[in-house]
Amino acid sequence: MRFEKLTGERVGDAGYTEGELLPAQITADASLAQVMGCATVGTRLSVAFPTSEQAAAQFYIIDVLGVTPTAAWGTEQEPVDGMPTVKLADDGEPSVEIPDAEAPAELQIAVLKEGDGAPVAAGDTTLLQYQGVDWETGEVFDASWQNGAPISIQGNTYVEGFIQALEGQKVGSQVLVVIPPALGYGEAGTSDHELAGKTLVFVIDILANQTAVTQQ
Repeated sequence: MRFEKLTGERVGDAGYTEGELLPAQITADASLAQVMGCATVGTRLSVAFPTSEQAAAQFYIIDVLGVTPTAAWGTEQEPVDGMPTVKLADDGEPSVEIPDAEAPAELQIAVLKEGDGAPVAAGDTTLLQYQGVDWETGEVFDASWQNGAPISIQGNTYVEGFIQALEGQKVGSQVLVVIPPALGYGEAGTSDHELAGKTLVFVIDILANQTAVTQQ
């Protein structure tokens, strides 16, 4: 995407370098999305926005480069013995079965699908789907699938075990991670969080990644 002021001054470019931007969800209430909603992949749009109280008039050249899947698309990998079992619905939403065993004391990570994209590095911001399950009860305590859309948090500031599960994994991958309390929300009695003392299981689909900007 290239954008200019209507004076002809070039304001900048964005989206042509891998890892520069995350995909944007198309919603009816977003002004830029309103002009892209019916565009097909490969389309180039020329769009002018008039002056408003918030900004001067601007002119955009928008290339529609692709549509990001809402579930991991990588190559399926062999399951790891002793890890929870994951089954997927037609839309990619996971269901998790916890093994009849004691929760592991150490962090465990398994790649269920290996993607073909760039790897996630420390400090990046990743667009992902996830489902979190309590090892003890097998119950889902949080899931982007149930919340209606993938999520991203600037700098991937999740609990430590979740961060470790993301780093080094390729875009398009699905990752299964079992997180002990010390790398989650802390041991019981050390935190007021409702998940303190819990061993957590996450299924994470890595949909896109924005590379952290290195400060010079």
